[in-house]
Amino acid sequence: MRRREFVTLLGGAAAWPLAASAQQPAMQVVGMLNPQSLRASGHLIDAFRRVFTETGYVEGQNVAIEYHFSEGSVDRLAEMAADLIRRQVSVMAAPGTVPARVAIAATHTIPIVFGVSEDPVKLGLVASLAHPGGNATGINSFSSEVNGKRLGLLRELLPRAARVAVLVNPANTTNTSSVLADVEPAARALGLQLQIYNASTSGEIDAAFAALVRERPDALFLASDGLFSTRRVQLISLAARYALPASYASRECVEAGGLMSYGSSLVDMYRQVGVYVGRILKGAKPADLPVAQANLPTIAL
Repeated sequence: MRRREFVTLLGGAAAWPLAASAQQPAMQVVGMLNPQSLRASGHLIDAFRRVFTETGYVEGQNVAIEYHFSEGSVDRLAEMAADLIRRQVSVMAAPGTVPARVAIAATHTIPIVFGVSEDPVKLGLVASLAHPGGNATGINSFSSEVNGKRLGLLRELLPRAARVAVLVNPANTTNTSSVLADVEPAARALGLQLQIYNASTSGEIDAAFAALVRERPDALFLASDGLFSTRRVQLISLAARYALPASYASRECVEAGGLMSYGSSLVDMYRQVGVYVGRILKGAKPADLPVAQANLPTIAL
């Protein structure tokens, strides 16, 4: 296994120092199972952490946080979840569909707060939105539910477009299936021809763009995915280099220089995950906390 990342984030307090553990044996510990990298998700983690101040928790004083970042590699998540379980964390935060499914498969006792872009009932994460019924609850951020709408908005922006490339991460099988199930019928209705490209690593992103240049589609549609969020600067730079209009799932990509996005705010989703983690630390049961919905999707240009 690659070196685990126990990092200091934005505030200067080291995560899980042994000395602090000895001084504060009763301190509750939150485990963060994150599919991105620290560099890519620092602003999201900041939003997550800020709610602890609002709910009475201060990292390093009355709560510790174990941060595990998979750097976009889904293969690392199961071992990271097992490590958090061995450390007997009080709550596990799992933003992202794959981390959520990995966490729930790994434990039926530790409370889990997820943040997913798909219907958590269809994913099998909870029994119902109103009554989760198990050890997990969380936030639905709408990103996957609006794929068809996002493709339509891309067509409105580029009315002469006929061929659209769709970039998916085949390692994220559930999300890839969901994206294609949404965009393929939407493309038929819009009269668009889709070209599907796969990328599960940074090198494969470069290779996919090399193929895109040869095929010369009119636009690019990127699936919502932890790897693509982690590599958004690379993706945006490549799209700009090849003058390829691209649609992204999150506003953060537009803020980094991308053309357009349509989806809920990832910052808001992480903040709401933090709120639920705080409530569970105070004694709430996941089974009693309805799945919340992030703010409605918005367009960013």
